[in-house]
Amino acid sequence: MKVAVVGATGLVGTKMLQVLAERNFPVTELVPVASERSVGKEVEFKGKKYKIVSMADGIAAKPAVALFSAGGGTSTEWAPQFAAAGITVVDNSSAWRMDPSKPLIVPEINADILTTNDKIIANPNCSTIQMVVALQPLHKAYKIKRVVVSTYQSVTGTGVKAVDQLMGERNNASEYPMAYKYPIDLNVIPQIDVFTDNGYTKEEMKMVNETKKIMRDDNIKVTATTVRIPVMGGHSESVNVEFENEFELAEVRNLLESAPGVVVVDDLPNQQYPMPKDAHEKDEVFVGRIRRDETQPKTLNMWIVSDNLRKGAATNAVQVAEYLVANNLI
Repeated sequence: MKVAVVGATGLVGTKMLQVLAERNFPVTELVPVASERSVGKEVEFKGKKYKIVSMADGIAAKPAVALFSAGGGTSTEWAPQFAAAGITVVDNSSAWRMDPSKPLIVPEINADILTTNDKIIANPNCSTIQMVVALQPLHKAYKIKRVVVSTYQSVTGTGVKAVDQLMGERNNASEYPMAYKYPIDLNVIPQIDVFTDNGYTKEEMKMVNETKKIMRDDNIKVTATTVRIPVMGGHSESVNVEFENEFELAEVRNLLESAPGVVVVDDLPNQQYPMPKDAHEKDEVFVGRIRRDETQPKTLNMWIVSDNLRKGAATNAVQVAEYLVANNLI
């Protein structure tokens, strides 16, 4: 199968190439696509070098599927052109997520809605993906009323420039780029993306709106605070969930342990719980600190960690493509 990766030189695009190789996706020919300044450069995939091509040449190559991770502006302009050429696009930007005509997919939850007519498929926000993977089995069992989530997000979610800023600060470099308005090393920045009129950031509102769309329930109430912290390896989330129905903690653990894509790490006597350094380069969503909220009934606290470049972006996109292949949708 001919596969295009659009944005092949970025953090997520590079990770997409890695994940495609690791999961042995049936790539017969790779079409790496990037901005004009990268055209002609080479990327390596499974020991073979491929030259980066332009957007127009990427369409002309007629791949069966194109994994996009090149930003919202690029996706808005080019994804419809790829789709018009009969190419199925799995887009990692925010451009199409809340478009009612475009499916927003986490394969463990709602891949069943996909059809051959879906030529632009949206990949959700990284912090949303890991949360809903853990929430879905509990929603089926107890019906979620309300979610309060605070995130602690890796600098890799911003990109290479943010990684360079963190390491420049940490190493006392004489020069380094500033991805953030403030220092990030030894600091916490309670803002991810721009603020909206209601005082929440776009990142926070993504979690609110995407959760409802993915889980197919507009009655779920979500409120979020998203925070950037000086770590790499993954995003962490403190999640408080109120249910309509009562639960038993033992059953909650069993549901999470048997849920696809979830690993429970919750051994308090041995101080075992999910951390970004342990989630790094893994595809699973790790859940721990599972306990009742003792201030009100039918309410649970959890700690959720996942590698934001993998399950939060590249792996989820590749899993969507795998589902399409397995179900003869491309």
